[in-house]
Amino acid sequence: MNQGVVQRTFTGHHMLFAMASFFAVVIAVNAVMATLASSRWSGLVVEDSYVASQEFNSKVSAIRAMAASGLSGNLSVSHEVVHYDIENRGGAPAMVQDVTLTFRRPVGDREDFQLVLTRKAEGRFEVEHHVPPGDWIVEILSRNRNETVMHEAIRVNIAEFGR
Repeated sequence: MNQGVVQRTFTGHHMLFAMASFFAVVIAVNAVMATLASSRWSGLVVEDSYVASQEFNSKVSAIRAMAASGLSGNLSVSHEVVHYDIENRGGAPAMVQDVTLTFRRPVGDREDFQLVLTRKAEGRFEVEHHVPPGDWIVEILSRNRNETVMHEAIRVNIAEFGR
């Protein structure tokens, strides 16, 4: 007979400790994930969904009118300069007084910024500004005499290499 070996049994206290430990880990992970999620992005898409739904049809008709106008724009970001060219259907420079660009990250709003471009020639606008690398959604608003003539949003990727 082996007298030095003590047999241990799995008791209710062991089960209670195992269950409490399991749920403590689950709750801790959930708390960390919720804290990280809420500190990274608000999740807010629109301020008031009811107002946004009421404005939807008027926005759609305005976008259709802009598309029918035949205006087209070309955005380019090179080194420290942001260029935007806007032209009519025939390729002639469009009559636009001011262009505003709003750069937004696809997720998060901490790095968002807005640029007012300087008119260099008819239909040609630019500004000197460093745009950090990565994905951006650029909202472009072109106006002539306080009337929006072109409003578009494009997704661009600013590559880090070659800068």
